[in-house]
Amino acid sequence: MAVDPFAQFKAMQRESWARFAPLATSTTPAAASLVEFADIRAGERVLDVACGTGVVAVTAARRGARVRGLDLSPVLLEEARHNAALIAAEIDFIEGDVEALPYDDASFDVVLSQFGHMFAPRPEVAVSEILRVLKPGGRIAFSTWPPELMIGRMFALTATYLPPPAGVAPPPAWGDVNVIRQRLGESVRDLRFHRDEMRVPALSPQHYRAWMEATAGPLIKLVQTLADQPQRLAQFRGEFEALSGQFFQRNFVRQSYLMTQAVKR
Repeated sequence: MAVDPFAQFKAMQRESWARFAPLATSTTPAAASLVEFADIRAGERVLDVACGTGVVAVTAARRGARVRGLDLSPVLLEEARHNAALIAAEIDFIEGDVEALPYDDASFDVVLSQFGHMFAPRPEVAVSEILRVLKPGGRIAFSTWPPELMIGRMFALTATYLPPPAGVAPPPAWGDVNVIRQRLGESVRDLRFHRDEMRVPALSPQHYRAWMEATAGPLIKLVQTLADQPQRLAQFRGEFEALSGQFFQRNFVRQSYLMTQAVKR
């Protein structure tokens, strides 16, 4: 069996994103927007890739879809199962990797991902796998962070202090419509986009920074890495607060995002 050259990177993601659950409160409304944008219907076979705490999967299940969810983090999957159990939704959640989906070809009518598949280190592998398990005429729909806005710029800032391994694609590239067109290519048709915004409550840019450091995987890892470099950590925090201050107003931070939908040929 071939060795995954990015196994160590994925192990780090599995560990650092385990504390994501509190962030799900801010992504829950966006999950409803994605499910509506994807036009999920009763009886459809739906896969939620990089499902996290299951907010998209549960929202889709409430529409009567037959849903499965997959994520790298067993900790987040336990939270997803709890969320599904509260509404007695029968959702099959399993631990797995978007670059090696454990499903047969053409298994799903719809594949969804909310701020998830974009963390796969090799976009071409992730796209190949997502389209493989999607039936011809099926729909792919996902939400991502544009590189020029708050979260995209946060990832870019974080990468200047903690560069990713060689060969790992930057997640915010998935928020660029031209990159999306290139990555999906001729394998899809009827490509369309829609922009939306979530408003994350925060008392100040400093409060927002502290909350993100406690819950967002890349920032958790960065703080751990710079623990013995207090001046460098303070510099990062100052830059992060200056960035988030540009999107802060009336006790919330504006996090704009992009939704994409396409039909597999």
